Formats: sequence, C-alpha cells, structure tokens
Amino acid sequence: MNRATAKRLIERYFRQLTEGCGNSNCTNEFCASHSAFQPLDNNSAAAKSLELFKVNAKLCDYYPSVRSSTDASSQMGSKMSVDEFSDVHYLTEHTVCRILGFCEEEGDYAPLIRVIGRIFSNADALMKSFRKDELSVTSNLESLTSNDEEQRETSRREDASTRAALPDETPNGLPDACELTVDIDAVRRVYDRLLSIDQVEAALVNALIYLTPNVELDLEYLDVYETSPDYLNIFIIVMENSNLHSPEYLEVALPQFCKAMSKLPLTALARLSKLWSTYDLPHIRRMMETFQQLITFTVVSNEYDTENLVNDNETVVAATQCLKIIFYASILGGEVDVEHNEEDEEDSESDELTLHELLGEERLYKKGPRVDPLEKELGVRPIDSIRPLIPFEDFVNDSLNDVIEMDKDFTFFKVNAETKFSFQSCPFILNMITKSQGLYYDNRIRMYSERRLTALYSMVQGQQPSPYLKLKVRRDHIIDDALVRLEMISMENPSDLKKQLFVEFEGEQGVDEGGVSKEFFQLVLEEIFNPDIGMFTYADDAHLFWFNSSSLENEAQYTLIGIVLGLAIYNNCILDVHFPMVVYRKLMGKRGTFLDLSDSHPVQ
Repeated sequence: MNRATAKRLIERYFRQLTEGCGNSNCTNEFCASHSAFQPLDNNSAAAKSLELFKVNAKLCDYYPSVRSSTDASSQMGSKMSVDEFSDVHYLTEHTVCRILGFCEEEGDYAPLIRVIGRIFSNADALMKSFRKDELSVTSNLESLTSNDEEQRETSRREDASTRAALPDETPNGLPDACELTVDIDAVRRVYDRLLSIDQVEAALVNALIYLTPNVELDLEYLDVYETSPDYLNIFIIVMENSNLHSPEYLEVALPQFCKAMSKLPLTALARLSKLWSTYDLPHIRRMMETFQQLITFTVVSNEYDTENLVNDNETVVAATQCLKIIFYASILGGEVDVEHNEEDEEDSESDELTLHELLGEERLYKKGPRVDPLEKELGVRPIDSIRPLIPFEDFVNDSLNDVIEMDKDFTFFKVNAETKFSFQSCPFILNMITKSQGLYYDNRIRMYSERRLTALYSMVQGQQPSPYLKLKVRRDHIIDDALVRLEMISMENPSDLKKQLFVEFEGEQGVDEGGVSKEFFQLVLEEIFNPDIGMFTYADDAHLFWFNSSSLENEAQYTLIGIVLGLAIYNNCILDVHFPMVVYRKLMGKRGTFLDLSDSHPVQ
C-alpha cells in the first residue's frame, strides 16, 4: 500500500470517528453514528485513527441519505452551536450544506463566515477539502485483510516500482489530470450557494489575502509541492470561484494569488494545464477573462514609460504567466495535430571555429528558436493547434501592448532572460504591431552584425566588400533584374542577404532611406502575383493566393520569389499578400493534411 492510499484510509477513519457514517442503525463500535459511541476530541480521534488503520478495522460505508435532513441539521446545529464550529478542519459539500442549513434556520451567517474564513485561509485545511469519494478504499482494505503476507509483499514491490514517478504522473512522465483528488463538481455547487451570500464573499476575499503569502513562501522556499502533490488542490479550488474577476478581488487578493501560482514548479503547471483542458468552454473562458481583467485593470491604473517599465510590474507579469497555463489548456482541449511534422534535418557541425565565434558572437540560432519549458513539458506547440478552444486573438491584450517598450523588452528577451521578464516569452498576448517591432529589432541587430563582420573582413583580407546589399534595377525589367541579381547572390555569397538592402532604379537619382525599397517590393509583388503571369492564382471568395498547378515556371523561380518575400520582411516592409494557413504551417515544419484543404480550397 502506497503512502497516498494509507493517508486516505487514515482520514476516513478520522471522519468516521468524528462525523460518523450517517447511518442511524450503524453497528460499528468505532463509528460516531453508533448509538453507544462516546464522542472523542480531535487529538484522541487522530490517535485512534492510527490504531484502527494498523489493525485494519472495519470502515463503514457512507449513508448520507439514511439520516433525515431534519435530524442531521438539528444534531449538527446543537453540536456546533456549542463548539462554535471549531471541530471542522476541512470542508466537504455535505458539511457546508449542513452548516448553511443551520445558519439559515438561525438567520445568522456568522458561524458559516468563521468556518469559511478559517478553512480558506489555511493551506493544509483547504488542500484537504472537497476530496473525491474513494469508492474503492473499502474493497482495497478487504482485499488486504484476506490476502496473505506473500501477496502483501508483492503489492509492496509493485508500489515501490511505481514510486519512481510522482503519484500524479502517467508512465510516460506526463501529468494525468484524472488522478487529481478534488471533486470539482462539488466545489462548483458549493460556490454557487456561497456566492449568493454577500457576507461570505467578503470572507472569501479576506481569506485569500491571508492565504496566498504563506502559499507563495511554501512553494518558493520549502518545495512543498514535491512532498505533497495535492498542494495543487488549493489552486484548483480557488480558481473555481466565478467572482475572481470582480473589483473586490482585483485590488489585492487576485494579484497575490497569481504571484503564488507563478511559483508552482513546471510539473504542477503542466498538471493544471491538462486539467483545465478538460473543462467546458464557459469555464476555461471565464478563467482566461479573469487574468485578462487583472492585466487590463493593473495597466490602466498605472503609468508606464522608459523608466517605469510594465515588465517590472509583478502583478502584470504573474497574471501573464498564469494566462500562459490557460493558453496551452485551450490548445490541448481543442483539435491538435502533433504527428505531421517534417523530418528534422540535422546539420553537420564543423569542429572549426567560425568567424562569429572568434568575435565572441553567440550562436543564438544554432538550435532553432527558444522553446518554452511548459510547451516542452506538455509536448504540444501552438503550431500543432488546428482549432483551439479559445481563438488565439482572444488572448491578445491591447492595453498591455500600448505600454510595452519593445526595445527594452527585446533586450530582456535576448540578454537578461534569467533575471528580467520579457513578454516575448508569452507571444500569445502580443498583437501584430508589437511582434513586428520585435522582429524589426532582431533584424536590425543582424544587419549591424553583418556590417561589423564586413569591416573585419576588409581589414583581414584587404578587400573592400560593400556593407550593404545593393540592387540596381530597371523599372521596365524589374522582375528580370531583381531575380537574376538575387540568384547570383544566393549562389555566390548567401550571407550577403543578411545585409541591409539598398535599391537604386537605373537612371533615377535618390538615396534609399526606406521609401525606395518599399516601392521596389510593391512593384515586384504586383508583377509576381499578377494572375496574367500565371505563377499564382487568386481565390475571390477566400481572398487568398495559391500556387498555380499549371505554371510553366520551375521550382527555382519560386525559391527566388521566397527570397524576395523574406527580404521584404527582413527589411521591415509590410506586404499585402495573403496565403492559406497551410503555407505558414509548412514554413514552421508541419506537413499539410487533409484538413488544410478547408482553408486553402474551400468548397461552397
């Protein structure tokens, strides 16, 4: 028998000794429902529970329907009116209903408020509350008593072999949300009743304010989740509160709670994401809107500039990190394709040092883009999502995007990722304008790097290569001139494509400060995507371009067109070209599937 099962058995013995099974005709002498049972205080009941566990004493089945509701409430009322509910150390739906019934009869909710405040402000008490009924515990106990010592030893060996993984993990190492011990349906029913009482709402807010600093310290310094995975129950229960987005929580309680949640280890975050991916759309959307509400409220309540960065606001950062859990839950809960990936081509790495390394340049892109740890833990990427539960655009927060200093954020992302938070690590919250700014800074740094390398080459080799990528074209032959020149560059020295582009029209005077390049790309695109040229077709109903299957051009021509499009993006030129999503999915390493036809070739 593993520790988790033993713990649950002892807790059942304790409940049996303190609350009883609910059967008025119970014959078990170790049950509070037995007519001759002498009541025990909590300490005595705890000690007795251990004794009963050691001897495998009889456990009663739970019969809440046998005792009449009137008798139950009267007994509970007479007992708790004397003890002032001090013997309630955790909550169940049945307990809350009995206390609530007593308070409604008395017309005073003070006892309920005291219990709610005490339980919801104590991490251990809240963690033990609203547990699922262990229906198989009794049968497991009977099998243990009937089996001989050899079978017990076999069971112990099997338990030892499974303890290599956490109790809440599946054999492949991924968290199994189904093994969570919270009765979520019961929690929701309890919240529905409690939140209709104004006094209880205030008690929940105050309890959350008192609870979260202790939880944050436990997670950050005591690694409490490693020793007790059920600690995650606290966050599951609190997040079921449908009023978290209300002003009462936004000031103090919810910000502190988000900070505590952000301290959860990676395995716990993955468990939460997997659990929430099983929720219905209204519940997961409510949680998403709660975090978005907190971010927006905090942003509009403060002023930000280059000295006071939003990246330094702990509330916004913590809420964004919590929103990431919902983002991946939305992906997992929707339609996902994790199978159709292109074969990764492993580049053979040379043992010789490159010029970049000799100069101390970091090879940032040697292994591809940075992978989010939660994404890796869950084994799913945003590009794998076919249709998420919540559309991606709903995760964008425009108020936040308005105050992000992208130059600072980009520096944090590239240089100070360990010490400073960058919103580029949570790109789902950024809009297209902010993302394009980040891309602009990234490309500019590459251009300056190429310029420095060119200067070094000129000193070492005595040559005078141009620090820029210069194109001289004729307006009347813009396609021929541009593609021929780019083809030569791509074959002779592809690294020149990383230089800043300067375009010159033959016979015209003017310095390219950006406007000439934009005009060049506009003219090239008009020619390339002209249906009369025959390289692309245009679907009027979908407003998308697609490759012409009857085109006489070879693949090399399409490669050159891809270079032109890449140069435009690299030089910060926005292009009005629309392709189906399958094109971008393939660029990200995904294979086209049958489902992609609904986007690229819709049928009326």
